[in-house]
Amino acid sequence: MHPILSKEAFICDMDGVIYHGNRLLPGVPEFVRFLQASGKRYLFLTNSSERSPKELGQKLGRLGLDVPPEHFYTSALATAAFLAAQAPGCSVYAIGEAGLVHALYEAGITMNDVSPDYVVIGEAKSYTYDTITKAIRLVLGGARLIGTNPDTTGPTEAGLVPACGALVAPVELATGRKAYYLGKPNPLMMRSAMRRLGANREQTVIVGDRMDTDILAGIESDIDTVLVLTGVTAREDIARFPYRPGHVLSGIAELMQE
Repeated sequence: MHPILSKEAFICDMDGVIYHGNRLLPGVPEFVRFLQASGKRYLFLTNSSERSPKELGQKLGRLGLDVPPEHFYTSALATAAFLAAQAPGCSVYAIGEAGLVHALYEAGITMNDVSPDYVVIGEAKSYTYDTITKAIRLVLGGARLIGTNPDTTGPTEAGLVPACGALVAPVELATGRKAYYLGKPNPLMMRSAMRRLGANREQTVIVGDRMDTDILAGIESDIDTVLVLTGVTAREDIARFPYRPGHVLSGIAELMQE
């Protein structure tokens, strides 16, 4: 098997690495079984804020994988933890799905569409002209702007779709304010992941499909990096970046080849 499998702790992205939408990618069942059977420490670290860890576990369950909720950490959880530490008991106007709203409530943060402390934007099917207009007016009125992650696109089985960074951009442009993003490559999220794994840098590897989030997060955290080409990055894209992944693979299946 690939030498990277000798590592003790694995941080894995999900979209474009583990699945596209509701389709598991080749080699993933074998990879997850290997992690579990060999006693590796592993965490699925996703920039998506749509689903809670329990919902992510249920999704993988529907796809035939048994992964308990404690093996997931999302940008919604990272965002909620940051806000709870910065401004305990604060209020937010949130544009996002249930995973984000639930994480915020669990952290003691309340919803407020009149005079919130923060405007928080994640992936949202409910994103409309009206919601973005309200967000712009609230930011101009003094609310601070938070994005759950900087990804501009995400892969699905039907092709690329807009992600959080693309949804935040109109608010940034209209207000002249820059959002603070909590997802990868923010070091806060990576440090949370490392603490949850209880692993040191030398033992750990991150597997992802994005140069500007997954691979950059690994490089800035000084851990080994694996780029898989099953998501948003093509091999010819790598040369556009001033940094390089430690390993480049066609997909997770290549990890499991004899």
